[in-house]
Amino acid sequence: MPTRLKADLALATCALVWGATFVLVKNALADSSVFAFLAVRFILAAIVMAAIFWRSLARANAADIRAGIFLGLVMFGGYAFQTLGLLTTTPSKAAFITGSSVVLVPIFHGIFWKSKIGVMVWIGALAALAGLYFLTVPREGLGRLNGGDLLVGCCAIVFAIHIVCVGHFSPKHSVGALTFFQIATTAGLALAAIPMASVGHLEVAHFHPNEAVVIAIVVTAVFATALAFSIQIWAQQHTSPSHVAILFSLEPVFAGVTSYIWLDERLSGKALGGALLILAGILVAEMKGGAPVAAESPNPGG
Repeated sequence: MPTRLKADLALATCALVWGATFVLVKNALADSSVFAFLAVRFILAAIVMAAIFWRSLARANAADIRAGIFLGLVMFGGYAFQTLGLLTTTPSKAAFITGSSVVLVPIFHGIFWKSKIGVMVWIGALAALAGLYFLTVPREGLGRLNGGDLLVGCCAIVFAIHIVCVGHFSPKHSVGALTFFQIATTAGLALAAIPMASVGHLEVAHFHPNEAVVIAIVVTAVFATALAFSIQIWAQQHTSPSHVAILFSLEPVFAGVTSYIWLDERLSGKALGGALLILAGILVAEMKGGAPVAAESPNPGG
């Protein structure tokens, strides 16, 4: 089998795993509070990443650590919004809303670094915005918008900022060190958030490690983060950027398929049209808008 085909299949497998995690996390939240789940997930991910990137960690300097901690602060915000949103929205809707973060990347890059925002970026952004409206806004209007969809929308904004920040820091710092310290920071913040959420009456802390929870923890921490990230780094060296863009855009599609199979989730015609518009916006942003598709950070899937 040609190396390029192996790389494409590897990236498609990563997208499949990332898409399936939305369903797994949704199921796990029936037996775990949000921040307890995130804490265990990212502690395990940090341990695995430390084993993979121990050489990079041994050479890490103070600047690497500071940059990783900063990225971890942003990453934690994205996962907190996303996982809280999954309590009350569906996996496929959460995946398509999260995926729209790609459309925001070139816009934020233009705002932060004063770079030119091309026409195709605005076309992609308008398509995604229209898609978000059809996907999330019910017939009754904005006043009946699902709170979970709104939280995942905040997650998409935060993840777009995270991607821009990763693109800024990664040329100056060790990829392994950045990855480990942002994951470790996310783990620490999630752990600290458990008592704070209880005191603030946001949620009651609980964690029941049944089969659904354990599977979700292992898949999200080991397969969707540590292993998928390592595979992503290798595969992107052996295929074209356009192939990467197309394959990564399949993540919400795989989320929709797995949610349909496992949870019998069905999108209405209006919502499905919105999902297709978001997908079109993602493809335009990734292939024509200059949105970075790089392997400096674990993909912000479920």
